[in-house]
Amino acid sequence: MKTYTATPADIEKKWIIIDAEGVVLGRLASIVAMRLRGKHKPSFTPHMDMGDNVIVINADKVQMTGSKRTDKKYYWHTGHPGGIKHRTAEQILDGAHPERVVTQAVKRMLPANRLSRKQMTNLRVYAGTEHPHEAQQPEVLDVKSMNSKNTRSA
Repeated sequence: MKTYTATPADIEKKWIIIDAEGVVLGRLASIVAMRLRGKHKPSFTPHMDMGDNVIVINADKVQMTGSKRTDKKYYWHTGHPGGIKHRTAEQILDGAHPERVVTQAVKRMLPANRLSRKQMTNLRVYAGTEHPHEAQQPEVLDVKSMNSKNTRSA
């Protein structure tokens, strides 16, 4: 029995589109991260970029459970002494770039290395329903119907 290792010729990338409206952020991010890495494929090879190209639409309508929307803080540092700053998830989602919440959640679910930075280039997140990737004929992945916990009940 030999261990299978995929070669660049074996890699087949698809285009996947996911509607994030009403989906819980963490569950969405874990599914997207798995698709970006290619772990859903039986030919998964850890050191190769095997994942699909993922398009996430309606990122501004993503849900958070509990009081995370008001309490969760995203920190950054300006580089100056005492320059720690933060914004809440609500401020970001209501601001000019709500797609950054989804992008950051997916990025933090991938390993911190060169390969994951390359895999992140296969992710496209859009706040609304419009996207310029119709020519790629993406397949729809219905995250809501995968598990009843993927959607937040009011």
